[in-house]
Amino acid sequence: MLELYHNAVSTCSQKVRLVLDAKGLDYTSHEIDLVGGGQHDPDYVKLNPNHVVPTLVDDGRVFIESTLINEYVDEAYPEPPLRPSDPAGRHGVRLWTKKIDGLHPQCGVITFAIGPRTILLQQPEAVREKNIASIPDPAQRARRRSVIDHGVEAPEFVGALHAHLDFLDTMDGSLAESPWLSGEHFGLADAAALPYVLRMRHLAMDGLVERNERVADWFGRVEALPTYEKSVTRWLAPPILELFRNNGEQVRAAVEKAASAR
Repeated sequence: MLELYHNAVSTCSQKVRLVLDAKGLDYTSHEIDLVGGGQHDPDYVKLNPNHVVPTLVDDGRVFIESTLINEYVDEAYPEPPLRPSDPAGRHGVRLWTKKIDGLHPQCGVITFAIGPRTILLQQPEAVREKNIASIPDPAQRARRRSVIDHGVEAPEFVGALHAHLDFLDTMDGSLAESPWLSGEHFGLADAAALPYVLRMRHLAMDGLVERNERVADWFGRVEALPTYEKSVTRWLAPPILELFRNNGEQVRAAVEKAASAR
């Protein structure tokens, strides 16, 4: 009944897979090649007019927007619950997912300034430009073009990095009060946050993450979940991880300098 259109390294795809697997739900996988522009394929755009992943299809009904997909899954498949039962606790989870949705564009900046940039620069210019031009939002198009052209020297990069560091600080403070962002148990807020912390680690920003000891401990506990390997690890191709880390290592000094200016 369930079909998931997703990408292995996509943050939004990762958080939906974490929730589906936490629920023990089987789904048919359709991987979308984001570097090759699969998200702009006309047949896919019929499902998701925003040209992004993931898209969930449940018994023919189409669901988009990863935060809303996860809320739908938690309501449609209520066991085990991934949100607190009380209204105040659910409000707290929504505050987190709203905050993370606000961080998402900044994650695109740090990702494309470092991770796949070398591959994208090797594409024929016409191919690269066609994919950028297919992004519906003009502000996102401009950011994408800027960071691919200029990398960590792009004017958007420092602000995006600082947004991630502020997010880690906020997480650390919250984790002093409860073991999980979602309350007493792993839940939707934790699934939403994990990909953004993981992305920093993949880009060789481990040291920036580990400055926040409670975040580092939380990350270890998420990794130890029985479903983590199924949701995240098994999808991540070693060559992609090596590319991201190597590119991150090459700009580590510039990133740390930018972080210290915060």
